Amino acid sequence: MNHFLHSNRPTPKPWPNKKASHRSPLFSLSLLTLLIFSIIFFLSYYSLSPISPFKQTLNSQFPQCPTSQSLTLGEKFLWYAPHSGFSNQLSEFKNAILLAGILNRTLIVPPILDHHAIALGSCPKFRVSAPNDIRVAVWNHVLELLRTGRYVSMADIIDISSLVSSSVVQAIDFRVFASLWCGVKDFDCFNESNEQLALLDRLKQCGSLLSGLNGNVDKCIYAIGEDCRTTVWTYQNGDKDGVLDSFQPDEQLKRKKKVSFVRRRRDVYQTLGPGSAAESATLLAFGSLFTSPYRGSELYIDIHEAPRDQRIQSLIGKIEFLPFVPEIMSAGKEFADKNINAPFLCAQLRLLDGQFKNHWKATFLSLKQKVESLGQSSLPIHIFMMTDLPEGNWTGSYLGDLARDSHHFKLHFLRGEDELVIKTAKKVVAASHGLRFAFVPESMGGLKKHCSSERLPDVLLFIEEAVCSCASLGFVGTAGSTIAESVELMRKFRTCASQSLTAL
Repeated sequence: MNHFLHSNRPTPKPWPNKKASHRSPLFSLSLLTLLIFSIIFFLSYYSLSPISPFKQTLNSQFPQCPTSQSLTLGEKFLWYAPHSGFSNQLSEFKNAILLAGILNRTLIVPPILDHHAIALGSCPKFRVSAPNDIRVAVWNHVLELLRTGRYVSMADIIDISSLVSSSVVQAIDFRVFASLWCGVKDFDCFNESNEQLALLDRLKQCGSLLSGLNGNVDKCIYAIGEDCRTTVWTYQNGDKDGVLDSFQPDEQLKRKKKVSFVRRRRDVYQTLGPGSAAESATLLAFGSLFTSPYRGSELYIDIHEAPRDQRIQSLIGKIEFLPFVPEIMSAGKEFADKNINAPFLCAQLRLLDGQFKNHWKATFLSLKQKVESLGQSSLPIHIFMMTDLPEGNWTGSYLGDLARDSHHFKLHFLRGEDELVIKTAKKVVAASHGLRFAFVPESMGGLKKHCSSERLPDVLLFIEEAVCSCASLGFVGTAGSTIAESVELMRKFRTCASQSLTAL
């Protein structure tokens, strides 16, 4: 092997004008000893540190990912990053169920995030948070919900039991998945101890990996980088995969904002299903799944039918309307039957948030026209008010006029401190629907224990919607409000008529 040691390459010439360095053997030995000592100290210190870079490197591989004994062998998961208000989060949840069904993946059910804690941006303006960024923001916010005792699963509020029981879709609670995947347990109750803070750090490290900040990990994690600026997801729509979408940034936007995105229609099954680079990954991570019709197309997901796939066609029909859990629906019916106890009109008036604060006149006009159409055959007319305008600010508005005219109108409304609302919140916590549809290992029994920091969930909005679904004299909603759309959908499916009071 001497030819490897004595190659034919020319011997490099020394740097010009550089004198040979003469150092004593004692100096070299001291330097070597210091270097060895520093390496040993570095290794010893960081191997004991709860957030050491070596542990981070080890954690970034997460051997649980492909071989966890706690997760079903071969099971594949789908995670996404919800955002904005509850109605938008519910819309994304439906889209996630659909995509999980198409790709045959187990859906990781997220919690309900604080209203507008996470913002996407504007798809029509091509100004949105990148998928990696929104995934990290959602993960960190979820940890904050856990830390402050405000975690409420989407499945604690929305009833998906029929989907899971019929195996239409498989689901796992976010807390269960995070515990198994990140290698932690009993993290439902947080305090300020060093041990708990180290646990939060570990979960943040895990979240960074799962969010795609470290890139994709072969056969483990595939973090999707496409969003509404570049992609419209389709399924079996007959178009050639990758064709241009009809909605593209206009020339003015390209010049003014220097937008260079091109939107293409991609078949989600062909792109992310069998045979794709994503298919082998245990976890498929989307960013936002929000979509909406826009200029003859959809902002991000355009899947409304699947005539060649009856399983998915059936799923599309099932997720058109997902009801609240029985505890909430029964509370709404109880209020309608026992508190109002008469035919009534429901008015949903959104007046203070965003664009709605500039449209009071139109909102009140719709309510006034509806009230006048009812006539005076049966007085007083009972009206259930669902509004974000505090009662103290009703003076000088149409609401103030209705409140003063007690002979012709009787107004009803719910408050967060009402006994019915508090009782329902306690029942929702006790039911723990989110943890019922997935296997919870015995080692994670702490997930269901009571925590001193735990707060009751805010269920007022959901009960109000349930009450409005029972309004026999009709419903008046705020134009453009997703809450109004939700109530209309409940009324379309006649949820009140099929609901009993047995849950309470």
